Amino acid sequence: MSLSTSPSAIHHSSPASIDASRWQRGNTAAAAAKQLKPFATEDIKILLLENVNQTGRDILAAQGYQVDFLKTSLPEDELIQRIRDVHVIGIRSKTQLTARVLREAKNLIVVGCFCIGTNQVDTQYAAKHGIAVFNSPFSNSRSVAELIIAEVIMLGRQLGDRSNELHRGTWNKISSGCWEIRGKILGIIGYGHIGSQLSVLAEAMGMTVIFYDAVNLMALGTAKQVPNLETLLRGADFITCHVPELPETHNMIGPAQFEQMKWGSYLLNASRGSVIDIPALIDAMRSGKVAGAALDVYPAEPGGNGDYFTNDLNLWTEDLRSLKNIVLTPHIGGSTEEAQKAIGIEVSEALVRYVNEGGTLGAVNMPEVHLRSLTTDEHNHVRVIYIHHNVPGVLRKVNEILGDHNVDKQMTDSRGDVAYLMADISDVNASVIKDLYQSLEGLNCRLRIGEGPLAPCTWTFRALLVSGLRVPETP
Repeated sequence: MSLSTSPSAIHHSSPASIDASRWQRGNTAAAAAKQLKPFATEDIKILLLENVNQTGRDILAAQGYQVDFLKTSLPEDELIQRIRDVHVIGIRSKTQLTARVLREAKNLIVVGCFCIGTNQVDTQYAAKHGIAVFNSPFSNSRSVAELIIAEVIMLGRQLGDRSNELHRGTWNKISSGCWEIRGKILGIIGYGHIGSQLSVLAEAMGMTVIFYDAVNLMALGTAKQVPNLETLLRGADFITCHVPELPETHNMIGPAQFEQMKWGSYLLNASRGSVIDIPALIDAMRSGKVAGAALDVYPAEPGGNGDYFTNDLNLWTEDLRSLKNIVLTPHIGGSTEEAQKAIGIEVSEALVRYVNEGGTLGAVNMPEVHLRSLTTDEHNHVRVIYIHHNVPGVLRKVNEILGDHNVDKQMTDSRGDVAYLMADISDVNASVIKDLYQSLEGLNCRLRIGEGPLAPCTWTFRALLVSGLRVPETP
């Protein structure tokens, strides 16, 4: 349970739906009202791993948080030592936040994944222990889509082989087996943020686009959705995968699927390394069934840069490297300056909103709940954040406690076994807050979050010092 006077940007309607003068007045009022924060921000400790972009680091540092930054990921045992006293951790794709690691994170309240995927985090364990997880589902979509377009052209023209040959001093000017991509059929597996952007780019290059997805989706341009994966495999010249890592997508392209593909077709994967059966791909390329491939992700990937892409990593690595017309890249689909800057901003701002106000919009493992901020103009207010087990009777018990007070606004939602309640209460004093805290903490249905001196349940006792209430920093 958390009690806090919490800030957030005041929400307004789209400017298209209100007149300009009202929009300006609203922005002026929002700027004039000083937002409250739930504690002394300099006490919040943040650990950022894997070279999180400078834009994100700057946003967090500007809040006054203690920001510790490392360029690399950490081995599990070292990570456990470093995570024990931090309240926020920011990672990319290499760091593994397993249940064993999270179990030791006694003060942790939120995880920021500065990437699209969150499979490197045990999100279920985190949710059950009140730890929110945020990611950036949109920001690098364009970068990945552009990489795929580049690789389609590279494979069609065998540019990788020609470049390698010329680097070795061999002049090999040929046209056999080299194709324009205009008029070819691109098959997209997974028509989400990346797949749909790729669809538009491919059509602009003169390609025909078909796609397969687990749900029915509106196609962009003249793209057409096909009813099943087999139809796509039999019809496409170039096949590209853009699906999440799920049990259903594990080795979804294996020996049977390679048999269904056109002779001389091409395969690309910039989604997850578990999606393609790599030994089956090697066999298909050696037989000529697959004329070329581009891989950006692998079942096992090195923890850092260096000469690690060998058979010690995956037993088939050297066989893969020996193939002709194959483009191998080290998980760089989203690695552009533009994408990393956008990701840094998106995730850091989500972390600030959660830490400062408790809002969970965009969280991948929590119910999405948001209330506008409290400001210094709202005297003697408190925000209650109560994360609890989603079982019958909890709201009745909570509202019995809150019912004796003036609840200005309240919102609750549930997701699976976890429920999240936010309520702003006015006309409170130190004694009332202490009673609220003790009463809510006494309920046996709340999720047990952090155990340190800055655990979420103590947010209020720091925040109310800002608004003039003298209350203890710990209950």
